Amino acid sequence: MRFVRVNMTDQSVDVADVPAKYLPLGGRSLTSSFVNDEVPATAHPLGKNNKLIISPGLLSGTRAASSGRLSFGSLSPLTKGIKESNAGGTASQKLARLGIKALVLEGLPGEDNDKWYVVKVTKDDVIVEEADGDLISAGNYEVGEKLRAKYGDKVCVMSIGPAGEYRLLAASIAVTDTDGRPVRHAGRGGLGAVMGSKRVKAIVVDDAGAGEVPVVDAEAFKEASKKFSKAVLQHPVSGEGLRNFGTAVLINILNEAGGLPTKNFKLGRFAGANKISGETIADVIKARNGKTSHSCHPGCIMGCSNVYHDDKGEYLTAGFEYETIWAFGANCEIDNIDAIAKLDRLCDDFGLDTIETGVTVAVAMEAGVIPFGDYEAAIKLVEEIGQGTPLGRIIGCGSEITGQVYGVRRVPTVKRQGIPAYDPRSVKGIGVTYATSTMGADHTAGYSVTANILKVGGDIDPLKPENQAALSQNLQIATAAVDSTGLCLFIAFAVLDIPETLEAVIEMLNAQYGLSMTGEDVIALGKATLTVEREFNKRAGFTSVHDRLPEFFQYEVVPPHNAIFDVPEADLDAVFAFADKASGEDAS
Repeated sequence: MRFVRVNMTDQSVDVADVPAKYLPLGGRSLTSSFVNDEVPATAHPLGKNNKLIISPGLLSGTRAASSGRLSFGSLSPLTKGIKESNAGGTASQKLARLGIKALVLEGLPGEDNDKWYVVKVTKDDVIVEEADGDLISAGNYEVGEKLRAKYGDKVCVMSIGPAGEYRLLAASIAVTDTDGRPVRHAGRGGLGAVMGSKRVKAIVVDDAGAGEVPVVDAEAFKEASKKFSKAVLQHPVSGEGLRNFGTAVLINILNEAGGLPTKNFKLGRFAGANKISGETIADVIKARNGKTSHSCHPGCIMGCSNVYHDDKGEYLTAGFEYETIWAFGANCEIDNIDAIAKLDRLCDDFGLDTIETGVTVAVAMEAGVIPFGDYEAAIKLVEEIGQGTPLGRIIGCGSEITGQVYGVRRVPTVKRQGIPAYDPRSVKGIGVTYATSTMGADHTAGYSVTANILKVGGDIDPLKPENQAALSQNLQIATAAVDSTGLCLFIAFAVLDIPETLEAVIEMLNAQYGLSMTGEDVIALGKATLTVEREFNKRAGFTSVHDRLPEFFQYEVVPPHNAIFDVPEADLDAVFAFADKASGEDAS
């Protein structure tokens, strides 16, 4: 395995053996440990001392099903804390097959250097080339098409759109999917701005000629992989629900539960929910000859992605997910699914986190910039981001800044990052995760919706504060471990309900690396990852004060349950007691 450093100060490349400390790590555990070790917590996120590290998971590149997730790590321009942003697509498996444990972008070109660059990764070399002029200011779709025309149809492209070039705080990094489309994004935390600060327009990964990822015990790995796939497909959510309706199946479920944030978190139900539901979207896709099930990376067996066509039957967008549909839909009171799909397409092309952008558009609606429900105005507002207008740059820097500029009181953020898709008053476990996560408001950090709403792995009343902190803590630990393997987070449904699933994951890791890990070791990996993240954030100035939801959640009741967020602060402070106790120790 190789550790590749690309120094953008002089465009030099250093390829070396993996440092011993990082050999047992992968994905999030590696990116977070590296950022904690090498990035000053008080550095400017767009300055020379910040770094962007890209790492495949421990199982990526193998025959393990759904193991193509990729971790991007850095100091976030948005949260000003540590960030791991996770994406699907084809890059993780290609990097792993090339024997690359981590790819690091560091340094900055000189102020007199106005060039943009493409980093090309192949079996034989890693080189930095000056980007062709027609790539500059181009959207991710055009960038991908031109780079595939230049380097070959089978390469993976990781790129930034105009938002990353402008270094906006909601800027994402696009990763091409199995169809070569830039629809899988490392969206959260503004890491596209970090890549833009280093003047890297794109990274091209070509794994032609690469061999298979080494496995110590191939037969044992094969058997464990079969066991794992069988368990995942056996579960009704990961094996059937996601494939038939995608993640948007949650629209009607959350709406019924009163946990679908509507009109900038004023309400818990949206009257137009059925018009934008997973069931409706599936019907539209079928009528227009799209794809209701699609894999974002090779070997995905859940197929929760999709391909959405417009009313003329032409391709419009893909990977059209619940959080995006909620952000521009219920949250903005827009019930036109084609308009929401158009907004998704614009964000993918411009390189924007759809969650942050949708939350921001709703805050702008609250400010009276445009009316709630006006999808044409919303589209024009997002188009301004791509054009780099002054208003577009404000919106493109996220909900917190937009709320400050317009004097809005109800701004749903934690650690400056927009709150996604689940109202923390009606789904209190996810509220604990939003408040305490090292990443800022992030539903994927500890997805308590499983036990609170879907009743997977538990049955904890979402409207009562009891046991929510413990639920979130356990899920945050487990998630940090899963994010380190490269496995899709949606395996969690099977892990929580079918014991053989976790057993199989451990057996695959042991077979691949010749280890004898146990379930306790997996828990220890999750805890160690969270501990280094917590340590970094403390050095960056974060305290328990930052582990809180905005105050309006504590006194504004949300219909229909007229609930508030009333989990005691002592419970919030206890979530990371294990990490705070270990602070200062070697958590690796």
